[in-house]
Amino acid sequence: MKPASTYEEFADALGAAYAGLSPQQRVIAQFVIEHPDDFALGTAATVAEAAGVQPSALVRFANAMKFAGFTDLQRLFRDRLRQQAGTYRERIGAMKSPTADRADATQLLSSFVELGISELHRLEQRVPDAALRQAAQMLCAAHRVHLLAQRRAFPVAAYLAYALGQLDLPVQLHDGVGGMLGESLRLIGTDELLLVTSFKDYSAEVVEAALMARERGVQVIAITDVALSPLKPAAHVCLEIGAGAPSPVRSLVAPMCLAQTLVVCAGQCLVEPRPKRRRPR
Repeated sequence: MKPASTYEEFADALGAAYAGLSPQQRVIAQFVIEHPDDFALGTAATVAEAAGVQPSALVRFANAMKFAGFTDLQRLFRDRLRQQAGTYRERIGAMKSPTADRADATQLLSSFVELGISELHRLEQRVPDAALRQAAQMLCAAHRVHLLAQRRAFPVAAYLAYALGQLDLPVQLHDGVGGMLGESLRLIGTDELLLVTSFKDYSAEVVEAALMARERGVQVIAITDVALSPLKPAAHVCLEIGAGAPSPVRSLVAPMCLAQTLVVCAGQCLVEPRPKRRRPR
């Protein structure tokens, strides 16, 4: 097997190889996927320290992914940065104009605005047009769209249920009230679709539901964070927003923006000529 030639190929190859990696290599895998810019710009020593491993472990990880060494693997990540029109860090830096007398609350607001902007720029780089279009077509063609998310991801599913319903698509939001989640998910038909949303730390019930639906022949769309998300093996289409910067309050800016884009793509798909969709039973 040849080494990946692009970051996207590497992420796919890493997802496929992840189960066979050693525990230490899995730690490195999580780090490089969640912090690709840091991996591209750091030295072997600084990357190893940030990941909590020895520099020699980075070489073994690169070898496991069919690269000659750390430098060869890092070159792929640097190529990814060069292909961007300017990193989100640079763009945010150009916007900063701090003032000494700014109130604490305003500083807090500013920090969240900057965090949201950085996440949106990262989102631009991670979600290809083809994946969005395919997901929209699947939503429009499904007999019914089932939506599932828990904890902080739940607002994304709730918004999608509302917005897709406004497009007159048959939708059902599963919330697990009364402990009936398993029963309601078991009734999803193979001509229907399950859209799941979950981010690190992933909801075990959402992951299990997605995997079981896939095994039963149900089409699955996943909105998640990184290529190593446990939702990816279950998904026919996986939309990844990126890991996001460390923050005490994790943002929903990127997933909500992605959800809005998906709804608009679905709306565009509905007005395009297409085979007539069967009426709900």
